[in-house]
Amino acid sequence: MVNPFQFARLPLIKFGYGKLSELPALVMMFGKKVLLVTGRYSFLTSAPGIQFTRSAKELGIAIDHLTIPGEPSPEMIDEATVRFTDTPPDVVVAMGGGSAMDAGKAISAMIPVRETVKDYLEGVGFKNHPGIKIPFIAVPTTSGTGSEATKNAVISQVGKAGFKKSLRHDNFVPDIALVDPEMTLSCPQEITAASGMDCFTQLTEAYLSDKANEYTDALAIEGLKAIKSSLVQSCSDGLDIGARTGMSFAALTSGICLANAGLGVVHGFASSVGGRFDIPHGVVCGTLMAVSNEVIVRRLRDGMGSPDALRKYSRLGKLFLDEENKSDDYYVDGFIKYLHSLTVELKLPGLNKWGIMENDLQEVALITESKNNPVKLETADLIEILSHRLL
Repeated sequence: MVNPFQFARLPLIKFGYGKLSELPALVMMFGKKVLLVTGRYSFLTSAPGIQFTRSAKELGIAIDHLTIPGEPSPEMIDEATVRFTDTPPDVVVAMGGGSAMDAGKAISAMIPVRETVKDYLEGVGFKNHPGIKIPFIAVPTTSGTGSEATKNAVISQVGKAGFKKSLRHDNFVPDIALVDPEMTLSCPQEITAASGMDCFTQLTEAYLSDKANEYTDALAIEGLKAIKSSLVQSCSDGLDIGARTGMSFAALTSGICLANAGLGVVHGFASSVGGRFDIPHGVVCGTLMAVSNEVIVRRLRDGMGSPDALRKYSRLGKLFLDEENKSDDYYVDGFIKYLHSLTVELKLPGLNKWGIMENDLQEVALITESKNNPVKLETADLIEILSHRLL
């Protein structure tokens, strides 16, 4: 029997090597004035960027360029909103990692509203966004967040009273997601590893989520197959276009899955830790993934949560271990060992590299959510997870 579910809208998806060549024509669907939002390493100086600007010029497209140097803050979004309110673009194109795409998504949503974004953030603000926006095209250059397929933009304010919260509305799903694996070829190894682990975490948490359904399960498994064949290879040989294509597919799929099934405690940590310390989102996810799942499995075996979650862990073990005729416990334990070995192989750093100390752990744990997790974790469990990845 198929359980009831609902499924969020998707963007028009253009996926494949060389698809960037279609971007000028896609921009023309909305007009001739584009705001291009990129990360600190500007796409415009790359060979694909030079080709895009040349083609855009031939079509009479006017480009305003905005650089986002890191994870977008309320101040960054507000400054861009003020800058373009009186002369709004016909379309916003965000090209970069999750930060650039979240920034572009938020800017496209806030220009028509003409107010500070902080007032509309979940858990921070007090207003509901009406859902109006400038048309938005997402072009990822990393394989991680899946923001090209989601309805939320994550905005960060780092510090003692910091936060990482979402600007969210069904209408904020990008109008078009243009996913060209060629765009990820120049992504550095450490970013490839961190963003890849973010993607791996999202697929795993969506699969194990208490909101998962038959559709998200099927998609998550296909994304995880791509992780298995492509994550390590894309880190060891960044020019392997087959591996890069696999990771682009996995990231896109992870965004679709998280939008419909939610995430778990690892992304709860990404919010609580990332709001207080200047640490990359993917690093938090990657470094905490193995120990978080180890603690979750232990609690499931204690009889907490749904027994179905252990069955799913067993299936994950079968997928990643390539071994036949073993017990469910063998596959569950094998999956956890695989995650730990991946942490070592990808050289994922400990939390103390970003100034996180032992005396910070309880404060972080107390504000860490684990909604949609297959089992409820106590504060002591959360502190244990953090302490294992301090060094």
